[in-house]
Amino acid sequence: MSVSLISRVRIAFGVINSSQVPMFTSLQVSMFRSFSNLKSYTMATIKKFEDILSWQKARELNKIIGKIIDSGKFKRSYRLINQIEGSAGSIIDNIAEGFERSGNKEFLQFLYISKGSCGEFRSQLYRALDRNYLNNEEFNMLYNMAMEIIIMLQKLIDYLENSNMKGSKFKTR
Repeated sequence: MSVSLISRVRIAFGVINSSQVPMFTSLQVSMFRSFSNLKSYTMATIKKFEDILSWQKARELNKIIGKIIDSGKFKRSYRLINQIEGSAGSIIDNIAEGFERSGNKEFLQFLYISKGSCGEFRSQLYRALDRNYLNNEEFNMLYNMAMEIIIMLQKLIDYLENSNMKGSKFKTR
């Protein structure tokens, strides 16, 4: 990725109301409404994948789910532990891998995979909640973080899909 690929991008958060997202709880809708108060934020020049805000948020998500698992709350449900750690790891890893490919189209492909992994993670949260491995507070916190990551990923996807830049590996071609 060239330094100028995503240089000083202003990303505006749109207002999302309950009629647009009927499957969300009022808590989740209020979370989305809080984004509208931000108006927009400026993304600094991205030089490395660690600069990507969605990657940073996904790292935080991984730390939290890891601490919950390490505390023994998932008992001996090794398969669910493996799946939830795998999907959470896939979110962060695909952002990194896609960025390092140095091309917009490949980066987009990996961002979509990351977004899909975020959906998989949310589904696994329901399984953990249903088995009482997570309480409602933990579930809501992790679910809302995953939704925030999806919104960030979608905004980055939208920008890249409308960008004329191809990526640093195409600069000399």
